[in-house]
Amino acid sequence: MTRPTYVAGVGMTPFGKFPDAQLQTLGRDAAYLALRDAGVPQRAIEVIACGCARSGILQGRESGVGQLVGWTLGIEGVPVYNEKAYCASGAMAFNVANMAVAGGFHDVALVVGVEQMSRRDGKGRPITSDGMQLETELGFTPPVYYALAARRHMAEHGTTREQIAQVAVKNRQAAALNPIAQYRDPITVADVLASRQVAGPLHLLDCCPTGDGAAAAVIVSDEGAARLRLTPRVRVSAAVAGTGLYRDQARDLTSFSLDESCARRAYEQAGLGPADISVAEVHDSFSIAEIIHYEDLGFCARGEGGRLVAEGVTTLGGKLPVSTSGGLLTRGHPLGATGVAQIVELTDQLRGRSGPRQVTDARVGLAHISGGFHEGDFATSGVTILERLSA
Repeated sequence: MTRPTYVAGVGMTPFGKFPDAQLQTLGRDAAYLALRDAGVPQRAIEVIACGCARSGILQGRESGVGQLVGWTLGIEGVPVYNEKAYCASGAMAFNVANMAVAGGFHDVALVVGVEQMSRRDGKGRPITSDGMQLETELGFTPPVYYALAARRHMAEHGTTREQIAQVAVKNRQAAALNPIAQYRDPITVADVLASRQVAGPLHLLDCCPTGDGAAAAVIVSDEGAARLRLTPRVRVSAAVAGTGLYRDQARDLTSFSLDESCARRAYEQAGLGPADISVAEVHDSFSIAEIIHYEDLGFCARGEGGRLVAEGVTTLGGKLPVSTSGGLLTRGHPLGATGVAQIVELTDQLRGRSGPRQVTDARVGLAHISGGFHEGDFATSGVTILERLSA
């Protein structure tokens, strides 16, 4: 039997390239913001979960990033869990902390996602998923995979190159209103198509940037909220994670079985469906990826993702705004921080704090992130659903 859990506070640093920063200071700064937002002192934290994907290969610190952040915060004597799950590291840390609170083991948890990619050894080499080094040497990189997916989607469903580019354009429009996004200058479809080709048909502006940053959240139970005299406004209605469904993956480059499975289980856990979602943050690492995620998450029928963005459904002001933070494409994608940054954006939306990006009457938010590749499917996927509580 599990208990209700709530997001009591969130915070994040700007995303960008900060080579003079350090992992622990980035994580500390985001955590301070989340603790202050929640009104929770450091001494009240009972457990820390930290997501950081590439600290070993990039900074030579394979273990203990969460402990380091906790020490920098002055939090001692509590269990710390470090999650390394590709791009989904932050989301898995959120899941671990949520399970610890929902299961009754702790009442107040701190989640931190952090990454620094601008200062690393081996700069200039392709960054690929762990376990894929041989494939990388043979030409496999994430841009290549998604370029093939784009070609297949265009061939099978009639998706146009302009529709794919429009994802980058509308996400940049959102990022222009987000003061902590990595890239904020407006772009057009023509700009996307004129940018340097990376792996045809994808161009530079179809691809997310690397960068640095951190995000954090405080999760509480009813007991923790009562003890700290908090009034939570956002409930965690579902937090689902999974690993690749390799046997079920139909070798279809235009869909991911794992995302479909995780979304289905999250909707069941929350007692909701795709039509109930007010706002979403998805793993838009490449422009075509967001279109595929529309379909796998049930926002539209198979093959209709291009139409959805072309009709403005997923833009700010549309029926279902997606990537209102600017998404990975323009807010930025420091790997371990991204999953928690999605929670930050959705919490702000549900609490009506997103300023010019605010979605009207946002009641239910969905965060989706995935990471790594195994046998044609993602290695990890996570779907979290948050709901606004009545005042």
